Amino acid sequence: MKEYFNVFLEFDKEKVHQIIKNAIKENKNGYVCAIESNNLAVANKDKAFNEVVNKSLVNVCDGSNIAWLLGKIHKKNFSSYTGSDLFCHFIELRQYKQYFIGNTDDILDKLRYELSLIDVTIVDMPFKSLPFRKVEDFNYKEIAEDINLYAPDIIWVSLGAPKQEFFMANLSPYITKGVMFGVGAAFNFMAKTGSVRRAPKWMRDLRLEWLYRAFEEPRKNVPRYWNFIKLLPKLVYNECVSR
Repeated sequence: MKEYFNVFLEFDKEKVHQIIKNAIKENKNGYVCAIESNNLAVANKDKAFNEVVNKSLVNVCDGSNIAWLLGKIHKKNFSSYTGSDLFCHFIELRQYKQYFIGNTDDILDKLRYELSLIDVTIVDMPFKSLPFRKVEDFNYKEIAEDINLYAPDIIWVSLGAPKQEFFMANLSPYITKGVMFGVGAAFNFMAKTGSVRRAPKWMRDLRLEWLYRAFEEPRKNVPRYWNFIKLLPKLVYNECVSR
């Protein structure tokens, strides 16, 4: 990984896959972060969060406009790799023992059904919701005991950023094996139910997924995008000077 906008990112998808597969093969634990505009902004304002994302096994760029902008600055052909696409990739491999945690019971029930159509063995894998509480208030030892009992290769975490990244970092010392992925709304997208849906492909192809999300959840996402936009000139200037 190399540092861009003060966060380590890997744009080579094959390297991302290999890092994850090697960690699973060697029974290591760790976590993977999908960096989009919100957690990129938080990482540049919150030192503790910056340390969390930069201690991951690997980070992918979950923002097509971020990838495009960095590509222009560094004169490279960068492309994004969303948490949702990474989620789908490893589900479709149909070869890993997995544990799903976070979100709501309703979403998890629908998610189990939809994923079992891709890999029938998923129907018997654990899907665990969590109580709504601050990230520092979870009983990580207790959560880890249940995960370690199942001993998954992959642990999918859906709590939303930046909460899920702090959650994974806090849980990591108690996990004996397994790679954690913070995938946010990917559970909602794949469950195909509720108010949170993924943007249509034509909008994703035009790098307009952010606009779809802004209209979908304006109270949540518009302030996040505005915080990122305010920070962007400084990030671009510093990136151009340091390259």
